[in-house]
Amino acid sequence: MYDVAIIGCGVVGAAAAYRLARCRLRVLVLEAGNDVANATTKANSAILHAGYDPEPGTRMAALNVEGNRMALDICRRLDVPVRQTGSLVLAFAPEQLPHLQTLYERGLANGVPGLELLSGEAARALEPELSPQVCGALHAPTAAVVDPWGFALAMIETAVQNGVELRRSAPVTAIRPLPGGGFALATPQGTVQARFVVNAAGVDADRVHALLEPVSWRTQPSRGEYYLLDKTEGGRVGRVIFQCPGPEGKGVLVAPTVHGNLIVGPNAEPVTDRRDLGNTADGLAFVKARARQSVPGIRFGENIRNFSGIRANTDRDDFIIEWSRAYPGFLDLAGIKSPGLTSPHAICKLAAELLAEAGLPLDEKPDFIDQRRVVRFRHASPEEKAALIAKDPRYGRVICRCETITEGEIVDAIHSPVPATTVNGVKRRCNAGMGRCQGGFCGPRVQAILARELGVSPTDILMDQAGSWVLCGETKQPLNTAKEVPDHD
Repeated sequence: MYDVAIIGCGVVGAAAAYRLARCRLRVLVLEAGNDVANATTKANSAILHAGYDPEPGTRMAALNVEGNRMALDICRRLDVPVRQTGSLVLAFAPEQLPHLQTLYERGLANGVPGLELLSGEAARALEPELSPQVCGALHAPTAAVVDPWGFALAMIETAVQNGVELRRSAPVTAIRPLPGGGFALATPQGTVQARFVVNAAGVDADRVHALLEPVSWRTQPSRGEYYLLDKTEGGRVGRVIFQCPGPEGKGVLVAPTVHGNLIVGPNAEPVTDRRDLGNTADGLAFVKARARQSVPGIRFGENIRNFSGIRANTDRDDFIIEWSRAYPGFLDLAGIKSPGLTSPHAICKLAAELLAEAGLPLDEKPDFIDQRRVVRFRHASPEEKAALIAKDPRYGRVICRCETITEGEIVDAIHSPVPATTVNGVKRRCNAGMGRCQGGFCGPRVQAILARELGVSPTDILMDQAGSWVLCGETKQPLNTAKEVPDHD
């Protein structure tokens, strides 16, 4: 029997695994998808929020501010790309200035350091590209931008190196309480037992909970659409630029990324289909128009990617961190919407405290590995590059020219503690295919390297999730010998 089973391996599940990996425990992570960090975690604004937005006294407020501090420290320790850029919230008319004052006072109550209210002129002195309509701004210097999937990957890789077991393609299909305490969790890979269960299933957390008992809260998923612009626009602003938030959320933002691009979005559209990640003409037009209110000069012709993500909104205004009503030992970490990317370590610190109070011993390992380093060839010095190539000539072969990603880095990703098995899995781990051509040139070479390193046919390599084959067979071969592709509605 495992001590703890964690359901879901987005950023919250990964953080839970990372926290519990410090202790002498048998911990299992069950991820429904074929890779980690492949749902909400990979499709968000990549912001570490300062913490002025949540209502004082809520868990969201306390965990946002604490999580910001913890995230910056952990990113630096685990070699996750992060930039403490600061942020501005803009007012475009005098009637919006009282709202900035409210956010300022809320931030002070939440303990956000360094907040200041600026005039429009002072805001444009910091960010010359801002609209002349800006008449005031709230400056939060502790906000940051991060690599969101790299953040989750770093934590789960570190957890695995410290003995945590990860099973991918292992959705939980049934949960049964055991007579002597604990739970039996059914998956396609077999049934496992655990004393405690942590439900970190993101947008599906309510469905996972419903396998055990009726749910007291309701998921209200929302879709947000984005533009990702090329590095030619990456210097348009140096900070995260927000607009005064409304009922739908924090509004359309404009922000630099850790990789040198510019991200713009999102809108907020309620959806019924939690897997609907489509982009719409109306949604993207809304994002573009609202972004230009903040930064009129954005050149959307430099767009290289549109994407969308589903938010795990619920009918509660706060994070849901609570025990099952009827079955002790089942802990929900649900409704982790913005600032969820900022808060996972603070959330999981609290979760660990709750588990300890419930009887889980948290005896820490003396030999816990808490350091991680990743080879990023393009950022190495000439001397470091020469040493890498001397050690392994594959570091001297550039596969992704847009991002200067080498064969050595791709091989590292395929043989990492949580190995990449798909083209997009490689992309998330080392950035191959993330540039202007979006894998148009390097994609086939990445696929060939995957097939070689995994010892499988290129036709077995997926682009991303189950069923997303890139190749169905060789050209000019009889049709009946090609891979049979299922008909997906």
